[in-house]
Amino acid sequence: MLSARSLFQEILDDDESFRLFCSIAASGESQGGWENARIAALVPPGERGLAPKIARHGADEDKHGRIFRALLKKRGLAPAPVPPETDYTALLERHGIGLAHDRLRADRPLGVPDIVTYLAHSRVTEQRASEQMELLRRHFADHPDMGRAVRMISDDEDNHLAYCHEELLRLAAAGHGRAIQRTLRACALAEIRIYRDVSLAVMAHMGRILGWPGAKSALLALGIHAVYAYERVLGWRRMVSLRMPEHRNALDRPATEYA
Repeated sequence: MLSARSLFQEILDDDESFRLFCSIAASGESQGGWENARIAALVPPGERGLAPKIARHGADEDKHGRIFRALLKKRGLAPAPVPPETDYTALLERHGIGLAHDRLRADRPLGVPDIVTYLAHSRVTEQRASEQMELLRRHFADHPDMGRAVRMISDDEDNHLAYCHEELLRLAAAGHGRAIQRTLRACALAEIRIYRDVSLAVMAHMGRILGWPGAKSALLALGIHAVYAYERVLGWRRMVSLRMPEHRNALDRPATEYA
């Protein structure tokens, strides 16, 4: 029977598919680390209290990149080149979601609208990351090689999502509510399309590596399209709602490191 667990298990059991999986993940996390570090350095004067939280967010993303590279090293594998069509983070930036890298490379402070854009983008993408890691945690929390990494990254992604909710609600109370909702909706609708395209590309590469029969690849592609159809009609709304998290100040807590 084709299930999320059996699919991930098949990818993890094969060195080449595992190598590609970890390489894609490490690349995206490292890119997110750079983006957050630059944003932390450019926070406008009136929002300087955010800088340590954004820097912590970036440090966590860097840590996740190191974790995936460590998993590769543990199996004696070198990172694989990341196919451009599987680069979720780069594709989001290319489609104008979040802050452009050219803007982040410029040494001039961001404005509050930029911070709204950053937090809205993060709220949408962290929702995806939190859900993906929860899925892996459900099936592989006790895996001898992946378990500790999955649990740690899952906790971090939940903290990042909570922080985005809290800060966006603070900015909404300060009068930015309409801009926040408009930006969240645009980010969510773009993200679900890019996530579909990246998912199809990743599964195509995995299918070639693992020698999947055409029927299996077609069934997986059908499932990805079905998820997109649901998200396009209704599911995107979960990415734009805001609620105060149960645990406040999630990024003020001590960071955990992966050894």
